[in-house]
Amino acid sequence: MENMKILIDADGCPVVNLTIEIAKKYEIVCVILCDTSHIFESDYAEVKVCSRGADSVDFALVNLVLPNDIVVTQDYGLAAMCLAKKALPINQNGMMYDDKNIDSLLMQRHTAKKIRRGGGRLIGPAKRTDEQNIAFKKNLENLVLKTFSRADS
Repeated sequence: MENMKILIDADGCPVVNLTIEIAKKYEIVCVILCDTSHIFESDYAEVKVCSRGADSVDFALVNLVLPNDIVVTQDYGLAAMCLAKKALPINQNGMMYDDKNIDSLLMQRHTAKKIRRGGGRLIGPAKRTDEQNIAFKKNLENLVLKTFSRADS
């Protein structure tokens, strides 16, 4: 699909290279967005460096995203904004964000923030596994193919 892009919220994203690999395979424009505390180089993807600061990458990405663009992010708030713009957000483990799950995910984020603000501690994510990379790659590729087939019909 000539107009579809894959946008990567690359700050802390463990699947940047896997995403670029799939974008290259299907000849899809790929844009990596990061802040000045991260350095990315790619012979395929365009890299956009945003100023350092809370949500600067998120707002830059939302300004670029169009309907049917794929967005790789682990940020629920950004995923919600992308859904509002009819984009297709997916997380680093291959989970698709949609209108059915975004509200509960945002509520989980809100609850976790309240716990941390109150001095509580939460367990961080476990070490990334090969299975997670395989699931992400499979689901991203399926999403690309599904988006292509929708454009053809």
